Amino acid sequence: MIRIELDRRPQHSTLFSILSPFIAVVITALIGALMFAMLSKSPITGLYAYFIEPLTEVWSLHELIIKATPLILIAVGLSVCFLSNNWNIGAEGQFVMGAVAGSILPVLYPEITGPLVLPMMLLMGLAGGMAWATIPAFLKARFGTNEILSSLMLVYVAQLFLDWLVRGPWRNPEGFNFPETRSFHADAVLPEMMSASGRAHFGFVFAILAALVVWFMLAQTLKGYEIRVLGASPRAGRFAGFSQRRMVFFAFLLSGALAGLAGIVEVSGAIGQLRPSISPGYGFTAIIVAFLGRLNPFGIVAAGLILALSYLGGEAAQISLGISDKVANVFQGVLLFSVLACDTLIRYRIRIVRPKPQPAPEPEAVKARLEAAQ
Repeated sequence: MIRIELDRRPQHSTLFSILSPFIAVVITALIGALMFAMLSKSPITGLYAYFIEPLTEVWSLHELIIKATPLILIAVGLSVCFLSNNWNIGAEGQFVMGAVAGSILPVLYPEITGPLVLPMMLLMGLAGGMAWATIPAFLKARFGTNEILSSLMLVYVAQLFLDWLVRGPWRNPEGFNFPETRSFHADAVLPEMMSASGRAHFGFVFAILAALVVWFMLAQTLKGYEIRVLGASPRAGRFAGFSQRRMVFFAFLLSGALAGLAGIVEVSGAIGQLRPSISPGYGFTAIIVAFLGRLNPFGIVAAGLILALSYLGGEAAQISLGISDKVANVFQGVLLFSVLACDTLIRYRIRIVRPKPQPAPEPEAVKARLEAAQ
């Protein structure tokens, strides 16, 4: 029987390191076409609605930037965590807590206005996400807790806390009992970059700046070298004098700060108030963005735009084809699976093993067997 085996390469394949994300996107498109066919929809029409139609209008390009902004901010922070071998899966919770902390001023003190309100909100958003990320970092550094579980569970705590706030003490007294806070005043709203053509705001500039700063840190500083060494080999890092415990805090705090900034940028730029749900899962999708971008800040910018397209494409497909809003989640899940599967080719090569033909038995051996059988 023919077998398919994986042979470990003597060293990582540079070719597949580059090609892997593109192969993953192609596989996702093929599986998406099959999915549309199973839904009795034209695969070509479905893929056009999903990947091309959102790029044909100027206003939809603005929406693409709005969707990509939180993904890039969160994924850039996560790349530092993942490179240092710290698995922060709770960026969604840090995103929510950043939005909550940054909204304290416009919700509780709407009488405070002026040009300093927005910078203070952004700083409070940074602090909120950072504070929430400190919890799994402390648990891991002090007690050796699994950071995947602790950070993930804190996501649900943060979401329920937000839900309680907007339905309870922060509910808008003039909002006809709807579960939402008062709308932010003009000084608490991020300005738009090109208001004549769309509503994309300056949060995208923050995302690009964050990518540039983190790239510089990783590529040009001792801290970046420390991150890579501890991530590749903690034992070698300890021999070099690097502290694993300090790295846990550094990676989580940086990641939490950027996730918190993404939260307040989303609330003050795209939504304008707090609601029970302020994210379609940006914190989880950013994990896909980080890996699709090869944990490189510049790659993450491109991957963030691609994943943002999946959100817009899902909405466009709902309108034009009448399919469920879960389709976008399916595409994102398939894309993550494809990325991880294709990454296998970086370390392994596929080998097809054919069975060797068995030699024909010697006549004397056959004769001996027949005699033994008699």
